[in-house]
Amino acid sequence: MRISRRLFIRDGVATVTLGLAAPAFLSAIAEAQGLPSRRLVVVYLGGGNDALNTLISYQDANYYSRRPTIAIPAGQVLQVGADASGRPLGLHPRLGGLWNVFNEGRLAVVQRTGYANSSRSHFEATDIWGTANPQSSTGSGWLGRYLDTLPRPADALAAWNTSGETPRALLSGQTGVPAIPNGSTYTYASPNRGSAALEERSAAQIMSANPASGRPHLAFVNSTSRAALETLDRVAQATSYTPTIAYPNTGFGLALRTVAGAIVRGIGSRVYWVQTGGFDTHAQQGAAGGAAYSNLMGTLGDGLWAFYSDVRNQGLINDTTVIVFSEFGRRISENGSGGTDHGAAGVMMAMGGMVRGGLHGTAALLAPGSPTLENNSGDVRYETDFRSVYARVLDQWLGVNSIPILNGDFRAGAPAIF
Repeated sequence: MRISRRLFIRDGVATVTLGLAAPAFLSAIAEAQGLPSRRLVVVYLGGGNDALNTLISYQDANYYSRRPTIAIPAGQVLQVGADASGRPLGLHPRLGGLWNVFNEGRLAVVQRTGYANSSRSHFEATDIWGTANPQSSTGSGWLGRYLDTLPRPADALAAWNTSGETPRALLSGQTGVPAIPNGSTYTYASPNRGSAALEERSAAQIMSANPASGRPHLAFVNSTSRAALETLDRVAQATSYTPTIAYPNTGFGLALRTVAGAIVRGIGSRVYWVQTGGFDTHAQQGAAGGAAYSNLMGTLGDGLWAFYSDVRNQGLINDTTVIVFSEFGRRISENGSGGTDHGAAGVMMAMGGMVRGGLHGTAALLAPGSPTLENNSGDVRYETDFRSVYARVLDQWLGVNSIPILNGDFRAGAPAIF
């Protein structure tokens, strides 16, 4: 029996009844599955991140002339050297934590990532990055297809989504992923308290242990209910973790702290999805000194630096890779509201103890008529297919063949981030 409905756990686990279609991610946990130690943390920047103000071509005069109020002053950028074309570049001044990682040689920045005819729709573009197919924004996701390659039955926590709803990238035909935005509230949902609640949970465990031979639907419900109950204690272990460093008191920072706890406690998840939003900066984007975009960069940089430092302090950074991306970049010229509209190519980053740091790809020349631009020189033309970054992660980090997962060979031209 194959069940692939897009269902997930939200806030807690109630007793599964026959009237509820149980999600596939609650299939029985394999004993002694022997999962490899490497894990991937995906950080998604919802809304379309302004790549030109993340990685800044601060010696390009057209950057300043086309962004008179939102450009980052050259003296404030955190310089990271020059790319292969010789253009000096720097990070946003609020990305000091990532600058530290870059200087350690463990942050790779991949410029001008995207695909041809970039969609300007948030929903379609996000799903395209999820399916890894610019021709189709429906169906399973690239990470979901990766999870389906794991030994069966899959661990109920093979992947962990810290946002409220499981993204397209994690959808699959065989492996469900729990949505656990707050591990501290991921508990057995009972109207009772104290010993009565414990007795109710014990009864649910006994009922779920029934194999229900000859009744496949009941057997599925029982096995998924049992797996759900078994995840409760594992999630609790992660949320009880005391970090080695203070995390920012933001939703993003707290999500990363939970992920670090899961890694340190050995929960065994192979993929973690962490999402932070607000990047749809159509108005009042601001420059380096403050306003919306500066705050976004501070949230991102401070959170990732705390996570990197914490996992490194625990001696686990060589087994951890973080990739960062958004559904598209922003237009080159600022609009009349002091913001930027939906654009095309963006920037991807990879961070971790085994990442080959540095600048990958080349920066766009922002002068009108440049071949590195498109749409009447209003947008940055992509140079690196985003699927080639996925391919590198799948082949060289997660250790699987990327071709069937991505439905094509995108290894040629992939940035050497490992």
